[in-house]
Amino acid sequence: MKNSSLNLLLETSLPVSDFLEKLRSYNNLSSNTVIAYRTDIVQFFSFLFRHFDLNDESGFDPERVTPVDVRLFMVSLIERGVQQRSIARKLAAVRSFYRYLQETGYIKSSVFTYITAPKFPRRVPGFLTEQQTEKLFNEVLHDRATDFSNSEKNGLEKSFIRERDRSILELLYGSGLRISELIGLNMECLDLDGGYVKLTGKGSKQRIVPVGMACIDALKKYFEVRRNFFRISSKGEAAAVRYVFLTNKGKKLYPMLLQRMTRKYLVSVSEQKKKNPHILRHSFATHLLNSGADLTSVSEMLGHSTLSTTEIYTHVTFERLKEVYRKAHPNA
Repeated sequence: MKNSSLNLLLETSLPVSDFLEKLRSYNNLSSNTVIAYRTDIVQFFSFLFRHFDLNDESGFDPERVTPVDVRLFMVSLIERGVQQRSIARKLAAVRSFYRYLQETGYIKSSVFTYITAPKFPRRVPGFLTEQQTEKLFNEVLHDRATDFSNSEKNGLEKSFIRERDRSILELLYGSGLRISELIGLNMECLDLDGGYVKLTGKGSKQRIVPVGMACIDALKKYFEVRRNFFRISSKGEAAAVRYVFLTNKGKKLYPMLLQRMTRKYLVSVSEQKKKNPHILRHSFATHLLNSGADLTSVSEMLGHSTLSTTEIYTHVTFERLKEVYRKAHPNA
């Protein structure tokens, strides 16, 4: 089956476009998530067309698919080295599409009624201990100034980068922002007097998260230094002033710079292999739960759609409780 025939099937014979539009509007999923759904569905049907040796879309019936066919699709993914989590995601996307076909009357029964999703161990996210975060903010950030180029920077530019970096790390750890949320953060979304930040997360879901005093103080100092730096430099007032965090060129921050900057500071406090901005978000959630915050509140601040997503962080809380129990209980 050629790609052109496959695309014709997806656009005409099956309501893929309608399904994706439902995901956008009703389920309020992000564009990237919708694209991923389409990619997974196309991959599934592409495999089936080869499996059934079809020459055109007229010979395909979605109800003809059997549990054996689905398992063969899974085997083909495993043979290609696709990870378990990705396989589970692809099956979930196709399962959702088949459910839509059943709900809209295109099919009477779904083969996925007889398919059990593969189980895989939940990956425990990396995080910093409270001692490591204390070292990061009280020692490392005081001792080091970041330099991202080979050229010699003047004092004001060094000060701008240093204060920007501190504000970024304070906000990632203090409010649990995602990378995309921090990079796209606009000035109007920050209310330093009220002590909160308005965020638009995955699926365009909006939430309000508190901002701590340490972060507020860091942001105020950063804004003062930023204003002076761009006024004195040849870049004027910085064209991208609507964004909270800028490069020293006055441009919008970008993911690679954020990754590089975070790694530069975390290398002094953590031996974990991955030293990315998400570690600070994970630390935010873990430390809140360790200190007695309830799961629902933490889930809301993280912008998770379900509590089950947040429950991954409770492993640390439970391990801490076991340690307290072992040390305090006479029969432990």
